[in-house]
This record gives sequence, C-alpha cells and structure tokens, in this order.
Amino acid sequence: MVTPSLKSLLRDVSVIALAGEVEWLVSGLFMDSRRVIPNALFFAVKGRQTDGNLFIEEAIERGARGIVSEQPPSPSNNVAHVQVASVPIAFAEMAARFYQHPDKTVKVIGVTGTNGKTTVATLTQFLLNHSHSRSGLLSTIRYDTGKRTLPAPYTTPKAADLFALLHEMREAQCAYAVMEISSHGIEQKRVYDLRFEAVAFLNLSSEHMDYHGSMEAYFEAKRRIFIGEQGPLPRVAVVNSDSPYGRRLLKTIPDSVEVITFGEAADATIRARDSVLDAQGSTFTVQWPGGEGRVRSPLIGRYNVSNVLAALALCHACGREIEALLPLLCQFQGVSGRMERILTDQPFNGIVDYAHTDDALCQVLKALRGITVGRLLVVFGCGGNRDRSKRPLMTQVVFEQADRAWATADNPRREPLCQIFADMKQGLEPRRLGSKMCFVEDRHRAIYNALDTALPGDCVLIAGKGHETTQEWDRVVLHFDDRRVAREWRRERKAAVS
Repeated sequence: MVTPSLKSLLRDVSVIALAGEVEWLVSGLFMDSRRVIPNALFFAVKGRQTDGNLFIEEAIERGARGIVSEQPPSPSNNVAHVQVASVPIAFAEMAARFYQHPDKTVKVIGVTGTNGKTTVATLTQFLLNHSHSRSGLLSTIRYDTGKRTLPAPYTTPKAADLFALLHEMREAQCAYAVMEISSHGIEQKRVYDLRFEAVAFLNLSSEHMDYHGSMEAYFEAKRRIFIGEQGPLPRVAVVNSDSPYGRRLLKTIPDSVEVITFGEAADATIRARDSVLDAQGSTFTVQWPGGEGRVRSPLIGRYNVSNVLAALALCHACGREIEALLPLLCQFQGVSGRMERILTDQPFNGIVDYAHTDDALCQVLKALRGITVGRLLVVFGCGGNRDRSKRPLMTQVVFEQADRAWATADNPRREPLCQIFADMKQGLEPRRLGSKMCFVEDRHRAIYNALDTALPGDCVLIAGKGHETTQEWDRVVLHFDDRRVAREWRRERKAAVS
C-alpha cells in the first residue's frame, strides 16, 4: 500500500483552518492516544465520556506529527494542526483515502436492525462463499478478512479499522464484505461515506434508549443509511415488510434505490409460507418472483425464518439465483451463542442465546415454548451502565412466559447489582415476587440451580451473554462462558453418579 501524505489525505476534506507542514507521509490514523505511533495523525474526538483534546499532548509525545480537531489550531513545532467542523466525519473520509477506497473494489453488504444482525450477516457470508463468491465478514462475534479471523471488539469497527479490514479483504480477493451496522456505528460516523451494494433492515425494538433517548431517534439513526444522509445511497435496500418500522422505512427510500422486501406478508418480494416449526428447526416454502421451493433449516423459531429470508434477499440483490441457494440452507448450523444447543446428551433441552432485550427474549421464549413438551426454565440478567428502561420489561416478559426463572448478573460493569435487581423487580407486582422467579447474584450458581431443577422434557434457556466469554465487574473483566459452566455442571453430575 502506498503511504499517503497529509496533503493528499486532506483533499476533499472541508478544512476550516490549517497550521503547520503538510508535505509528510502519514504512518497511521488514530483516535486513541495510547495507540499513536511516530508520524501518525491523531484525531481529537469529543465524546460522551471523555474529550480527545485532553490527550493531544500525550499523542504528540508518542510521535504524532499531525492533530485533527474541532478547535482552532495552536502553533506547535513540527506538528500540523487541522481544524474541521466534524472530527468523526473527517476521520472517516481520511481513512477511506488512506486505505485507497477498498469499498470501490469490495462490494459491501450491510445488515442493520435490533435483533438478528449476526445470524443474517453470517448466513449471507456462508451462502456467498458457497456460491463461488469469496466474502469477508464483520460481525459482533468475529472479523473474517479472508486472510485471518479476529475477535470483534465492536459490532461496527471504527472508521480506520473498518477501512483497514476492507483493505485486507481486497488483498485476499474477496468479492464481498458482509457487515453488521449498529446504530452507534451510524451515529458515530463509523460508516460515513461508505459505499454499500445492499443494506438490509431487519426490525426495530426498544434498545439503546440510554444512548438515543427515544425510539424515533433510534429509528432515524437506522434510516440514515437508506436515504443518503451517511454518504452514497445503497444500490439495493432489503427491507422486512413484516416490521412496522420496515413499512415506515419503505415510504422514505428514494426512487433511485432498488427495493427488495421479505417476510410472510403476501406482497413481500421474497416470501415464506406454510412454515412448520419444531425442535430440529423449520421447514417452509420460499416464494420469489418467478419461482418457489421448499426448504429445511436447522435454525429454531419463526424469527429465524425471517433471518433466512433476509439472507436470501441480500444474496438475490447480489445477483445470486435463490433456487441454487436453497439446498445450502440445511448445511448452516447457526451462529455461536445464538439459539445454540448445549447438553445434547441430557433428557432435557439446553439452549444458550444472546437475547438481551424484552423483544428478543419474547421471540426466543415463544419459539422454545412451541417446541417444549415440559417446563420452560430461564436464566437471565440485565447489563449494568446501560439502558435501565428495558430491565422491568425484560423481567415481565420472562415472568409471563417462563415456568421458572433465575434473575442473575449479566455484566454489572460499574453499577451495583442491587440497583440492577431493583430496576428489574419493577416489572413484577410485589405479591408475585418469589412465586416463580428468584434473584441470585452469582450467575454460576443460577445456571447450576436451573440445570438441577430441569426434568425430562424441560427446556433450560440461558439468555443474555450468548457467545461472550467474559463478565465485567467494576472495570474488572473475568473469564465467564455460559456454555462452559453448563459443561462443568454435566461433568460434575456424571462424576457424582459414577
């Protein structure tokens, strides 16, 4: 890759004021002063919790030769200062130029919505890879560049990391990059000016209200991708016509954007009908313009039928024949921590799932109720320092749909667990506390209690953390994996019996 100069990076960037030399080669772009290397460009972002302008001196001490800020430039020896109206926008624009616009070569497919993004993105990559189109993946769980696979620190990477990953995909000769788009990623301009071949809208339910403030603001953040407020319009918009917010979105998409709808509605472009759901997955007919076919998917639940349709619609938007994709669906076993079956050698069913909103819990519990002959036992919790408004709603959903439940710690972070529990209990009438739900601080113990209680034919759902392998308590990150705890329980019970 050709190393660009600061002067070339500033081309087409709206600069308010500039001080210092610009004819030097930039080694890297950073928002975190701790990552700065010699001859780097440091972007001082004023965020919600900290102000990057406070770390300018540290960045310079570490070797930064240029500073980008919204503040007027101050004279400094050997350091260029660039003032812009929006640092996040400048960061995205300069990152795209630094990595030579890989999105012009690699076709980017976006997936946004509250629930199902990881499953849809991963299934879309799977279908494209198996139809002779090498594809990368940027998901909540992992980043796959075609050269290497990395754990994912963010659902949507920051702009410089995003374009670096797309550059790797271009080097690996990936034709497509499938990525999840979070509302935080949109608001923080991480995908600003990114070219999308297609973007899918899955659904919208209450989440991140502590960040967005209202459902309308949350919806507006998602909508920006489809109406050109974040950059170029996508070539194709794939929209869930079963979603009320999807219906609203359809009315606002510009006429120049091709639209493909999916769902069970009769007017959907790609439609599912005659669905049969069971403990082994789902069977349904897919209908599309000019054809239809019966398919079998191992993914459990009606909401996964919708996820399958979304992936098929995205592949169709990329020119793939749906009929050729249908036989592949039975081979996709799902995503780690998403309705993942565990303890398959037990007389009861065990499921680990990432559901951490009231709507997601409702969908998962409805799906499991339909395939469970015995009782539905649930372990769940609510994260600390996050949206408090969803805690009573989650508790109410679990109380209404489960036969027994154990409310416990998720990721308390810096918030006292007693406060989290108090918020959760607001979803229950005082007289109903303890009737079938108990509060257990230790998540390990809560999981053991649920598994000890299970009888043949029951189903134990361990919800909230899914694929995560850590738990955060007061800035301390501990190793914790729900699946590993369940396997430990099985080993201990087998040892006790023997």
